[in-house]
Amino acid sequence: MERKGLLIVLSGPSGVGKDTVLKGVMQMDSDLVRSVSVTTRAPRAGETDGVSYHFITQSKYDEMLAEGDFLEHETVHGNSYATPKSYVEKMRGEGRDVALVIDVKGGLSVKRIMPEAVLIFILPDSMDGLYDRLSGRQTDKADVIALRMRNAAGEIEKALEYDYAVVNDKLDECRAEVLEIIRALRSDKREERAKAEKYCVKNNIEYIKNLIGGGN
Repeated sequence: MERKGLLIVLSGPSGVGKDTVLKGVMQMDSDLVRSVSVTTRAPRAGETDGVSYHFITQSKYDEMLAEGDFLEHETVHGNSYATPKSYVEKMRGEGRDVALVIDVKGGLSVKRIMPEAVLIFILPDSMDGLYDRLSGRQTDKADVIALRMRNAAGEIEKALEYDYAVVNDKLDECRAEVLEIIRALRSDKREERAKAEKYCVKNNIEYIKNLIGGGN
């Protein structure tokens, strides 16, 4: 019997590099597919409809929500986001591993609905580094960046409720570590699955608390 695919959730504060990390992981592993979320926000420069997100109107979003089309849905920074459940169910049923890039509230919602979901939190190397990333994108005004930074501490605190945590200090290393977690969890062998243990949140509690408390 073909195994049911894993459901992988990647979360982290805005600007931490979630999409870039997943893109790199998918380039190294053809068995992983991404579920594209829907959103009511406007596309940013360089984003493509159907690839980055499905960009839809609020009325279409409300219609899909009423029809029960979403696995999870949240409002973040004043915009609506959701994960269409049909694609996730189809791919997992075919034995494909599906990755979602969603915010922490959405990730924890998925975990409540599907306890087998694997939650991976991408941490910044420092809060100063996160601010530099957000500023460097040149897509948000100063007040929006300030809002994202205020929200970041609360989001990072929620990492304590996730399964695994990886620091995006060096991008190549972060990609490799996320991939190591996924490949370990695919295995039926205990010694292979044990390779993911070092990334468990319980082994990163001090780092997470220092980020929240120290800010550097």
